[in-house]
Amino acid sequence: MYVGRFVVVSPTVAAYRVSSRSFPNRRVAAHEDALVVGPTDDAPATDNPYVSYNCVRTAADVAVVGNGSHVDPIAEKLGLGYPARDALVTALHALDFEKDDYDTPRIAGTVSTAGEAYIGCVRRDALHVQRVEEPTLVATYEKNSPAPFEFDATTAETAAREAYDLPFEHAVCAAAVAPAGDGFETAVVN
Repeated sequence: MYVGRFVVVSPTVAAYRVSSRSFPNRRVAAHEDALVVGPTDDAPATDNPYVSYNCVRTAADVAVVGNGSHVDPIAEKLGLGYPARDALVTALHALDFEKDDYDTPRIAGTVSTAGEAYIGCVRRDALHVQRVEEPTLVATYEKNSPAPFEFDATTAETAAREAYDLPFEHAVCAAAVAPAGDGFETAVVN
């Protein structure tokens, strides 16, 4: 089954996977303050604004994962002291679904050092943001409403690997973040 990009969020870890039929030549790279999805060196040139973006950012005691440019305003709102639910609602509502040929939903999640987690999705017909107590998945296609999901990972490294290895079609790369002490650990699988 092809579900496109997806996030899985639990109170202990958040993961994001790029699955793509159209732009498979991408990878996740670690930068100073973010994990960034971008084209590989051999990728064809494109002016598509949805191919490169920060997919993981941290702000104070909360980390954000997501499938596009909305990750940055969510992190900025968190940095200003917004509660995670409000930061997700504000950014997802403001940016809305992607204006591409598929009306691709924007998906995102947060996990905090205090063990609080949220997941959200905005699509053409709905905006969902909810607190999660168990692993919950939302994807851009087919599974575009948050729902409980079996996901055993508890560290960033195991979460990135588990997300990448899930049996959904066209895996490209994955990233994950987990609270570690009073900060966060991150991991990628390319």
